[in-house]
Amino acid sequence: DAGSSVDEMEFNWDEYLEDTGATAAPHGSFKHVDTSLQNGFAPGMKLEVAVKSDQNTYWVATIITTCGQLLLLRYDGYGEDRKADFWCDILTADLHPIGWCEQNKKILKVPEGIKDKIPDQEEFLQRALTGACSAPANLLEGLHRGKNPLDLIAPGSRLELQNPRDSLEAWIVTVVENVGGRLKLRYEGLEDSDKFDQWLFYLDPFLHQVGWAAQHGYSLQPPLAIRSLRSEAEWQEILKKVKEEEEESSVPTDLFKDKPVIGVHSFSEGMKLEAVDPMAPFVISPATVLKVYNDKYFTIEMDDLRAERPSSQRYICHVGSAGIFPVQWSLKNGLNLSPPPGYPGQDFDWADYLKQCGAEAAPQSCFPSLPSDHGFKENMKLEAVNPVDPEEVCIATVTKVKDSYLWLQLEGSKKAVPDCIVSVESMNIFPVGWCETNGYQLRPPRKAIVNKQKKIAVVQPEKQILSSRTVHHGLKNQELNSSESVVINGKYCCPKIYFNHRCFSGPYLNKGRIAELPQSVGPGNCVLVLKEVLTLLINAAYKPSRVLRELQLDEEAAWHGHGETLKAKYKGKSYRATVEVVRTADRVADFCRKTCIKLECCPNLFGPQMVLDKCSENCSVLTKTKYTHYYGKRKNKRIGRPPGGHSNLEVAMKKPNKRRKRRKHFFVHKKKRSSASVDNTPAGSPQGSGAEEEDDQDESELSHSLAQDRDKRKRKLRTFSFSDDENKPPSPKDIKMEVAEKLQLDSNPLEWSVADVVRFLKSTDCAPLARIFLDQEIDGQALLLLTLPTVQECMDLKLGPAIKLCHHIERVKLAFYQQFAN
Repeated sequence: DAGSSVDEMEFNWDEYLEDTGATAAPHGSFKHVDTSLQNGFAPGMKLEVAVKSDQNTYWVATIITTCGQLLLLRYDGYGEDRKADFWCDILTADLHPIGWCEQNKKILKVPEGIKDKIPDQEEFLQRALTGACSAPANLLEGLHRGKNPLDLIAPGSRLELQNPRDSLEAWIVTVVENVGGRLKLRYEGLEDSDKFDQWLFYLDPFLHQVGWAAQHGYSLQPPLAIRSLRSEAEWQEILKKVKEEEEESSVPTDLFKDKPVIGVHSFSEGMKLEAVDPMAPFVISPATVLKVYNDKYFTIEMDDLRAERPSSQRYICHVGSAGIFPVQWSLKNGLNLSPPPGYPGQDFDWADYLKQCGAEAAPQSCFPSLPSDHGFKENMKLEAVNPVDPEEVCIATVTKVKDSYLWLQLEGSKKAVPDCIVSVESMNIFPVGWCETNGYQLRPPRKAIVNKQKKIAVVQPEKQILSSRTVHHGLKNQELNSSESVVINGKYCCPKIYFNHRCFSGPYLNKGRIAELPQSVGPGNCVLVLKEVLTLLINAAYKPSRVLRELQLDEEAAWHGHGETLKAKYKGKSYRATVEVVRTADRVADFCRKTCIKLECCPNLFGPQMVLDKCSENCSVLTKTKYTHYYGKRKNKRIGRPPGGHSNLEVAMKKPNKRRKRRKHFFVHKKKRSSASVDNTPAGSPQGSGAEEEDDQDESELSHSLAQDRDKRKRKLRTFSFSDDENKPPSPKDIKMEVAEKLQLDSNPLEWSVADVVRFLKSTDCAPLARIFLDQEIDGQALLLLTLPTVQECMDLKLGPAIKLCHHIERVKLAFYQQFAN
């Protein structure tokens, strides 16, 4: 990074965690790291130790605990008595494996302190040593004495690595570097080239000690990628040399005793599944079991429907391989499944696809369940390998947790990468401080100066001059942040952002001004494109300061992107706030959609998709659903009365200038008034309704700070109140429809179990969502507490399905109040 302004040596994890307000992922969640720290000795192992009172005699002792090269020992015969426990140093103490005294004609004698407890020494030893585990001899004697087993994998050591394209073949690799068990490996025969070097953790299931292939009937062959670099005679000569030097460069077999055991799989050729491409672990796509080698290994190929494939993405798997999922796993977890290249359209449907391919889905039984008590949570920090450049270990933030998989945002990488998907058991993730402990360079964030009060990082990345090919809105040769790589038609370039003028503009944005905006912005640098888009939206608002307030970075929000300062002017006053924007193309669509939801407009109002005829959200028949905030009791409040009736509207129309509290707006289909106009707030609760336009609010509201206003709105109670665009009361036809849709319950929903809730949902048109309720264990009490925002946030549902689901929930609530509330 020539010219970088980053002083990498200054990074300090403690300060960074304090400044960002983040927490480190628990060390216990990284089981492979825990294993690597073990010194080869375990509690319960036995060994023969010189007796302190008589150095010419020895006695059997049991390891109580270990601490680095120190062992806490207890002579056998003391039972549970800890008073005679003692520490010894492996390097200096006279320690030996069981059987050493007999082999070397040394005396085993009971120590004086327990002589009275052991009348028959021979009988006692026979009983104590039956089935006992001896401490490893290689760690007590010779060159390996006192060394951490991991240190025995020294540069120059040789191992065997299974072929990533053919599991029945393996080839010799030489250890170039060992960083805390993470090994840089080079194929034997390529001593002068690092082009094919690989980084693997020493516990990787495909890595073995020399001799493994021969023992298990596998052939030793160089991979196809390097086979043409030498003649067959040269490869055979290399193999002969390795066998001659095997004893010098071999690694102790017991180093691999903690490797994951590969179980038996039940996959068949042609089965379909969902998978993450390990070469680009950013999306989940359909894949096929291409070949089954035996009961342990099979090949997965990422589906590609193009007539001319540039190259096939295939890799070897076993039953415990990470990144393979059953069909519909993405849907059940609220995730996007990326259609295979060449698939017609973007709306992928597994049922149609399986029928089209004439294939069957791999059954659920093929996929073992992973632990759910892994300890990872969103916004936690850790260190992770960059999948694009395995030399790099970066600061990583957990942005999403689904089942036993994490979505990680990497900070400080030389080239920006999308959030990568890793298993909680991945050996490419490490706890905070791992790099420092092992003397490896951690890629720090770009020079971060942190405002502790707001927890917003102001990033000062290094600069670079872009070539004339890089164009952003017609600007050439501009100085731009290198951390936001700009490559036209590349994955780090922001696509065009379209303004879809026909979509619903919501309560904040002026429809006329939106229509005057350009048809699109971009493509170009993500930060600059999105900053321009947001600036245009702010200027198209009824009150630009209000839109800026909605967009500003929440004080308690997690840091996932890039902070940009945006400005707004309103009635001669200037306003400024920090807004978060994303930096990579893969996150642009989600960013645009979430921003639209913040502004309570159609999620397709702006984004990388152009709306041609009909909006997918059907926003032409949607109207505003308003959250209103009233404090104090209301007279004549009745449970179950649908708000938005005549009396409420009269109050709103008679007092249009009355100051109102800020409200939230959501969409509701006009034809489905009954699904939403159910008042589920108990009598006496703060409640209210009515309509207001943005320009009717009192100007004094603007004198409050943006942060204070946001905090106040967080604490307000939110209830539903509905009216159409013209603020008309519901017609008799609408009221009749509401009555017709009343639900009669056979039992009190407060007493419903999870199974009862699932049974109810399966009787509705929301049956496919029943699985979510089962997985999240939502019973009757929890069901009655669900609201539209909760459903959208906790179940990751789009607006349409969420409204449909809430329609049925509101029917249950209304029936509950009418049948059981009294």
